[in-house]
Amino acid sequence: MSKPKIIVITGPTATGKTTLGAMLAKAAGGEVVSADSMQVYKYMDIGTAKPAAEEMLSVTHHMIDVAEPWENYSAARYVADAARCIDDLLSRGKLPVLVGGTGLYIDSLLSGRGFLARGAPEARAELEAKYDDIGGEAMLQKLAGFDPERAAKLHANDKKRIVRAFEAYKTTEKPISQHDRETKEIPPRYEAVKFALGFSDRAELYKRIDRRVDAMMSKGLEREVRGLLEMGLPPDCTAIQAIGYKEISAVIRGGLSMGEAVEKIKMESRRYAKRQLTWLRRDETARWILWEAEPDIESAVSRLLPEEA
Repeated sequence: MSKPKIIVITGPTATGKTTLGAMLAKAAGGEVVSADSMQVYKYMDIGTAKPAAEEMLSVTHHMIDVAEPWENYSAARYVADAARCIDDLLSRGKLPVLVGGTGLYIDSLLSGRGFLARGAPEARAELEAKYDDIGGEAMLQKLAGFDPERAAKLHANDKKRIVRAFEAYKTTEKPISQHDRETKEIPPRYEAVKFALGFSDRAELYKRIDRRVDAMMSKGLEREVRGLLEMGLPPDCTAIQAIGYKEISAVIRGGLSMGEAVEKIKMESRRYAKRQLTWLRRDETARWILWEAEPDIESAVSRLLPEEA
């Protein structure tokens, strides 16, 4: 029995994923499962570019507005929730169309690999304090004592990953490098066909990103951020740290001018798109669709539509 097959539409921000995903799902009688780490949060519509009702084309969309903005929604939680959606769609004979640009979420969902359990926050805080006390070099030496493979890959300044390696060992009594090897041997949860969207000329992508930011501002991004802050969200919570929200909240607190914030949002969005491209280029299974000046969505739908649809 072959593994369930799903279609993935991914790529950097502003490449037409939302429109292509909805049109493809509608044509194939499928449903969309979002793979966006910020669209999971309620009340964050403009800055996350959530699809409006008319953009959904009457197609059911899952994994949008599933968490409160004060929650720290994790990749592990996403995988558990999204897998339930996909399994339900498959059981009903529906084509799942996974749409989004959060590579970690997509790869974790498709792989079927588990996540290492986190230790108690108090234990993590102790490890962080120890790092601060003895320094990164000394921590790396200690790490090499029980996980030389991981220690060799880390830089002494990489506090987060060093602490994580210690935490994993204390929690599981197993080196994190061993966990990684074991998880790679697990067969994928789903058979997926992945399409990655991009532009032949990256300058075109950056222009679209800049125009999208301007559109978000005209739609009321500042009002949306003010609403979140009025809910009492702390400035360091995951939702407020998202691109767009972080910069506008700095304006509201008096740290930036609005003009500076808009330019910073554009710059950070372009940087994020570059990181998304870097992540995707490592994936040899991705089939690239490179637009010219404008996405040709209708042509792409006809090419990608499953034969049995």
